[in-house]
Amino acid sequence: MAGVRIAVLGETAAGEPRVAATPETVKKFAGLGATLAVEAGAGAGAAIADADYAAAGATIGDRASVLKDADILLGVQGPDPASLAGAKPGAWLVAGLNPFGERARVDAYAAAGIEALAMEFMPRITRAQSMDILSSQSNLAGYKAVVDAASIYGRAFPMMMTAAGTVSAARAFIMGVGVAGLQAIATARRLGAQVSATDVRSATKEQIQSLGAKPIFVENVSGIEGEGSGGYATEMSEEYKKAQADLVSSHLAKQDIVITTALIPGRPAPRLISDAQIATMRPGSVIVDLAVEQGGNVEGAVAGEIVEKHGVKIVGFRNVPGRLASDASALFARNLYNFLSAFWDKEKGGPVLPDEDEITQAIRLTKDGKVVNQRLLG
Repeated sequence: MAGVRIAVLGETAAGEPRVAATPETVKKFAGLGATLAVEAGAGAGAAIADADYAAAGATIGDRASVLKDADILLGVQGPDPASLAGAKPGAWLVAGLNPFGERARVDAYAAAGIEALAMEFMPRITRAQSMDILSSQSNLAGYKAVVDAASIYGRAFPMMMTAAGTVSAARAFIMGVGVAGLQAIATARRLGAQVSATDVRSATKEQIQSLGAKPIFVENVSGIEGEGSGGYATEMSEEYKKAQADLVSSHLAKQDIVITTALIPGRPAPRLISDAQIATMRPGSVIVDLAVEQGGNVEGAVAGEIVEKHGVKIVGFRNVPGRLASDASALFARNLYNFLSAFWDKEKGGPVLPDEDEITQAIRLTKDGKVVNQRLLG
């Protein structure tokens, strides 16, 4: 892959303003000896002008010219395979590819001879932390969820003592304490809310306390650990689910703001809040469902909409990281650069992925015209 050529694709998915490279990462790739071409307008949604890419050393062109002779294609979301016509066989596609939700698209990449590398399959190991798009984007989503809730909520977050009387602090409850949940806790605390949080993984209790929030956990019930491979949550026992539902129901009725973040890779999002539970909350409360695009944690949540049930607003914004497009793009682009540069072979002038490497085996979906990833074949 001598003199590797990297193409930065414009996003065609509806409502996707992010971009997979920034002038910063273009310069870094050029410093490694790569040649870069950016599709015209690719950075517009993230407030990056074509001239900024050109100043960083990239050429600007239409999709066909950018794809021509490119060895590596960078994207945020997986492009329509038909839009990659003209890409050379064996080219790498490095992006968030939603392999479980878009399996037919993965098959099409294989048929086209594209080597598809799914960045969301990055293993949760120490050396891959800087490459983890799920963590970088979830961090921003957790922050933005609280900011969105504060904007929609009709009251103040912090306690305020005024000559006219005292305004009580809002009560915020975070359900799911992964990267997004931890950032949501921290943000709600900064805004002055009284914050509590829960998770199926008992190990998160100390993390919740370390951020100054109150942990809400079921005790002495089997199936409490909930720790799956790679640090993700797993399905819980029926006994635990019932105890959790009872505990959450009593707690939800006292909350003003609820942020739900629970996801299980490859499966629909678990249902955390029922319509009956929503009915116990006081009118004017706000629930933000960060899992709405995977089926939703909240009954009645609608992707892309704010709906009201029992006087409670249920927020289901799509692509929450994309609502902070400039920062989300900067972090996403660094994730991609960190990944490719970690495997860069100076003699060959580009990255080389050893077949036996743990990262390669985790993220490689297709190669030599076949789907090769065990998570898709199993």
